[in-house]
Amino acid sequence: MGGAHTKADTKRSSVYFIRSRIKKRAENNHSKKHMKQKDPERIVLLDSNAIVHRAFHALPPLTSPTGEPTNAVYGFVSILLKIIAELKPTHMLAAFDLAAPTFRHKAFAGYKATRGKAPDELYLQFPPIKKILGMLSVPIYEKEGYEADDIIGTAVKFFEKKHPHAEILIVTGDLDTLQLISPNTKVYTMRKGLSDTIIYDEGAFRARFGFPPEHMIDYKGLRGDPSDNIPGIRGIGEKTAMTLVQQFGTIEDIYKNISKVKPDGVRKKLEESKEEALFSKELSTINTSSPVSIDLESALWRNDIKENKDLRDLFQLLGFFSLLKRLDMASGGERKEAEKKISSASKEKSWKEASKDTIQELVGEIRKDNECAAGM
Repeated sequence: MGGAHTKADTKRSSVYFIRSRIKKRAENNHSKKHMKQKDPERIVLLDSNAIVHRAFHALPPLTSPTGEPTNAVYGFVSILLKIIAELKPTHMLAAFDLAAPTFRHKAFAGYKATRGKAPDELYLQFPPIKKILGMLSVPIYEKEGYEADDIIGTAVKFFEKKHPHAEILIVTGDLDTLQLISPNTKVYTMRKGLSDTIIYDEGAFRARFGFPPEHMIDYKGLRGDPSDNIPGIRGIGEKTAMTLVQQFGTIEDIYKNISKVKPDGVRKKLEESKEEALFSKELSTINTSSPVSIDLESALWRNDIKENKDLRDLFQLLGFFSLLKRLDMASGGERKEAEKKISSASKEKSWKEASKDTIQELVGEIRKDNECAAGM
């Protein structure tokens, strides 16, 4: 209904136009930058022994049509297909323990001494698991004198140094590798059975323990680790160990501030067991410089499950008919981003950081538009 435009109207219109043009340009630049960026490598490291043990104890006894035990094989492959489908790795490798004593056994005769011998039905399932990994071209790493955790720790440090933009996911059945969590490294583990999984990043770890991941070894040095028969300090449990680490940090820092430790009973236990605490911390620390040669290229995930006839034939031989259906699901689909955050906040930041040159350029475009309109 055509009233005359005032100078204020024109000014408001011009300001709105400038803001919208700057915002649009910033969004376009953000989109172009995002399109140009190549997805970083997503490297999956399999803590194979931990996964195998978890699978063996989580599933009831299963046998192949020819009578071989297969519950650990079935569970391991089920987890493998799940992570391939969910995580869409670009690279993958598997680490295994060997039967020979490790440097921890040599340092402490009681290391893992309380564990009973695993049943033969479990040991018999390692060869077919390794065979399946071989069919999938997943390289296997194992080193006498070192545990799978040490190999994984070495791989993590190698990839963090040589491929600093890579995303690293440790897939495991326990919590031993939580100490390796960093901005680039997360731990994917099972809370209950095989299907209830959780990914621990720095935030999730802090939410559970209240201190950063690198202090996990201090927590274990105080509390010990019953599953590995690492002693810790007698009488210091989960809650006390957690509180001490939250308050002071490392075990070394706790002893530097021993006079500040309360209550007196806890301080006395610490004073009487300093050597045990430091030794337990040493036993709990993953070796990140194990003598293994890690190679990214050999770990390239080829994703040829769908066309892998040998693998399908082996699944049929083992009686894994339900897993055959999951092969196509694991090989298909687009890669899922673990943390996809294109928020309005980042767009607002782009608007606020628009340069004066950009503003002047857009003001010039407005003036030209106005001049053309006036001449019509």
